[in-house]
Amino acid sequence: MIGAARRYLLDSLDRGRDEPVDEPPRLTSRAIDQTRMSRSRDRILANLDEMYREAFERAKASGDAAQMATLDFAYRREQLYFEILLDVRDALERR
Repeated sequence: MIGAARRYLLDSLDRGRDEPVDEPPRLTSRAIDQTRMSRSRDRILANLDEMYREAFERAKASGDAAQMATLDFAYRREQLYFEILLDVRDALERR
C-alpha cells in the first residue's frame, strides 16, 4: 500500500513537470544569460541604413528638401540609439 501511494504521488509530480506553464515569459537575468543575441551589430546597422536610404531616395526623387533633412536627422538619431543599445547588449553578453 505504501508503494502504491509512493507511485501515485511521484507519478503526479512527474506529470506536473510536463504541463506547460501559463505564465508569460519574464526578462530576468537568468533568461538573458540563456539567450544568445542573434543579429550582429553590422547587420542591424546595415538594415537601419538600408531603410533610411530608401526613404531618403524617395524624398530626393520628389524634391522634398524638408523631408530629406528630417530623414537625415532621424537616421543619425536612430543610429546613435542603436549603438547605445548594442553596447549594452555586448556588455551583458560579456558578463
